Amino acid sequence: MTINQIVRNTVEKLKADGKVWTPDIYAETFCSEAKKAGVVVEDCGGIDRYMPLLDKKMLDEVKQYRVRTTAELIRFLISKLSRLNPSVASELVELLSALAKKMAQSIDVLHNPEASALAKKTISILEMQGGATQIELLKQAWSNFLSIYDDTFLMKLSAYTEVDLNNLKKTIDGLNVSSNDASSSDYSKMAQLIIASLVPSIAPSMNDYTTKLSQKLQDNADYITSEECEKEIKTAITMRISLDKQSVEEMIKTLDILLEKLSSQLIQLIERSENSTIEIREVKRDLESLETNKPSDFKSAHKRLYSIASTLEEKVEILSKDLKVHNDHVVQMGKKIATLEAELATVTQASREDFLTKLYNKRAIEEHLSIKEAEYERHGRSFCVAMLDLDHFKAVNDTYGHDAGDAVLIAFAKILKDEARTSDIVGRYGGEEFLAILGDTDMAGAKIFCEKVRSHVEAAHFMYQGQRIALTASIGIAQRSDYPSLKGLINGADEWLYSAKRKGRNRVEPA
Repeated sequence: MTINQIVRNTVEKLKADGKVWTPDIYAETFCSEAKKAGVVVEDCGGIDRYMPLLDKKMLDEVKQYRVRTTAELIRFLISKLSRLNPSVASELVELLSALAKKMAQSIDVLHNPEASALAKKTISILEMQGGATQIELLKQAWSNFLSIYDDTFLMKLSAYTEVDLNNLKKTIDGLNVSSNDASSSDYSKMAQLIIASLVPSIAPSMNDYTTKLSQKLQDNADYITSEECEKEIKTAITMRISLDKQSVEEMIKTLDILLEKLSSQLIQLIERSENSTIEIREVKRDLESLETNKPSDFKSAHKRLYSIASTLEEKVEILSKDLKVHNDHVVQMGKKIATLEAELATVTQASREDFLTKLYNKRAIEEHLSIKEAEYERHGRSFCVAMLDLDHFKAVNDTYGHDAGDAVLIAFAKILKDEARTSDIVGRYGGEEFLAILGDTDMAGAKIFCEKVRSHVEAAHFMYQGQRIALTASIGIAQRSDYPSLKGLINGADEWLYSAKRKGRNRVEPA
């Protein structure tokens, strides 16, 4: 069997069933006919082809929003992608820039002039928001500094103690200066060296005690030979280490906060695209590891952050290419859908319009009620329904004939169109009974609309072949939030309509 034959069978099936020819119903019927004919059509796989590709979190959201067709799934995924917030990346860049500036400011207060100069240059470039070339040159300058930095000058202390390049405090504590072997010149050099060693390497400034001791040594180098000086030096070194330790703890605390914020935000960003690639999940695991095993120093923290950022940049580039390919598929599917919609447009319009009054017919009214019901369930948007009926309409047909009855129905339909807002939906529900859907309207607003219609009908001059036909209308109103279901709402409006009939007609109920 050919595709053309399946299409003809589909059209005949829809006509026989009397269904509304929406794209989704047409696709469902077409796929059913294809299956009966034993013909495999790729587009008939529906969303079942894509559901296994979604992660559990995304799958739960798809079920929650009642996504049933491929078109709804595409719109859902596009909406998810549109909600990604580009300001997150910008905020992270600003935080990392601020961190780098703080670290550079810390380096600037160290005793090494080359490092201080580089730190000042770094701060300047960060404040000017330098480009990639400037930052690359700056990185190379720091690499050069690390490669040529030489701390062997500390070996000059080897004549007085065992020099430990990794522990300046231990070296100073081990100093053994003999007054008999040292001249005043030697004391002066030693005093300057001790003064330099007392300057905190990380803390921004010295405390008052250390400052006073440095001034004593500056004024009198021989003071270094006294036992009192030895005690004061030990005390000053302890205070200097304490200051450095306190500064390091504050900086590490700041770094911890940044790492925690960076990790959580990037992990959230990645989880929004959990179905992307295995590589992106690896970056996520790196971030979680960074949060669990926090670095204890700035150098290792910087190295790990740089590594994660580089990997993330590479994997996001791959993800962007994949998304472009998927977007091309989405465009192609959109064109197919547009073609189907164009083919069904004429037939759909004819099946939704009442042949006499040109208002919506019952089938179209029920479609609009389903849409309003979905809005109510998802967003809590209430609405009202008005059931309208012409009083003693059978008598018009019996007295003046069915042509007169048709003329009255056409005139009544025009009154409904005149009184309805553009957002209201009115249609012929059957015979002389009409139904109006009043969106975003409470009972008070619905009563105003219905009273206008009732008064208009009562005052209208329905004319047929020179004869005036006096007519009135009874109306029942129901509000969605007052009923447990859509069916209950329609029944409620119908009950209020018959209440108006029982109370003498030509009235709106509830009054």
